[in-house]
Amino acid sequence: MTLKEDLVRDHVGLQENRQARRYFAKFETILEHLPRIAGEMERDGRLTRAELEAVAGHLSGLNHSFRALSHKYLMTGRDTGVFLGSLMVDRRASGFPVLQELLSMASDAGQATTALARLPDPATLREQMIQAIVAERRIPTDLQYAMSQRLYFDELQQGDLFWPRNDVRMVLLPGEPERHLLHWSVWDGRRNLPVIWLMEVEDSGASGLPSDFARMARVSGHLMAQALPELKLSTVASGFDTDFPDVHPKRLLRLTVGPMYSSAFTQQTEGLGEVLVAARAPAGEDWALAWTLETLVSRGTERMRSGWFGSVERQIWDFPDLAAAQAGATQTERAAILPKRVYQALAETRVAGFSDVVKYVVGGGRLWRAE
Repeated sequence: MTLKEDLVRDHVGLQENRQARRYFAKFETILEHLPRIAGEMERDGRLTRAELEAVAGHLSGLNHSFRALSHKYLMTGRDTGVFLGSLMVDRRASGFPVLQELLSMASDAGQATTALARLPDPATLREQMIQAIVAERRIPTDLQYAMSQRLYFDELQQGDLFWPRNDVRMVLLPGEPERHLLHWSVWDGRRNLPVIWLMEVEDSGASGLPSDFARMARVSGHLMAQALPELKLSTVASGFDTDFPDVHPKRLLRLTVGPMYSSAFTQQTEGLGEVLVAARAPAGEDWALAWTLETLVSRGTERMRSGWFGSVERQIWDFPDLAAAQAGATQTERAAILPKRVYQALAETRVAGFSDVVKYVVGGGRLWRAE
């Protein structure tokens, strides 16, 4: 079996209309909770205010991407006179759409203006649908399909989506003119998961990064090239520290959103299958979402020889123990976001492997961290 076959063997298309709608409704519910989880992490001191705002922006883009895809596949399984295809989901590794869906969406975004020019506006389409129902006494699936595509391309043209690659952005930290927060994100094509990166840097260059466009372009290109899930944070940060002697990384974070587990859409692993079966949760509450935050912090600097007579400043990373040093991160926090009923089943079944996982429980409009 080739690598490509191995990566796609667990991908499945959602071919029924009800199935597709349930999938998007489930993620709409899940994504509504994520900014609140990030807010809890900021209150607990694991994210700064600037990092929280950056993460919230990427989560908002993720929400818009799912909304766009829900419009694109709104008529899945309906006879519209055209072949719609179906949303491809990674049922084993992530529960999220596969990378190809994001790539197709990015390609469609480049053609959004042309597509919108040939599609009637929503008000006109609604009038035509009413006419078809009242005067022609038929279900206007062709017009419903046109409306779904209109809404899809409208969403794409508005922008602010989570794309396969979301380039580095810079935030000036208040009160510290030499400190900046860089943040970027990617869709990990091997695991089919969104990954958000954040790096706080101290700039000692002759001209600041905000005005030094050439240096900023090099920084951005370097960070995007290193946004790989298999690399340890210490490897990424040390490589950056070496290649940019006047931009000093002080803090690096990697937030992986997912996998999502659901008895309706994924093949369960890591004991969650037993938990979801035991929960017997109704549709919309039969899920769990993993969330991993890795943090690397500099605890100081040291001078190292560079060339015959020079020296450079290098970061010393904070590793509290051997396990942290081997992981390449100061701290790694694994969390799970669970509906109340699934959390109760997890507590009752006492599945191994979850004792060190932070549990965020949602239900009844509330969110709390379970002890």
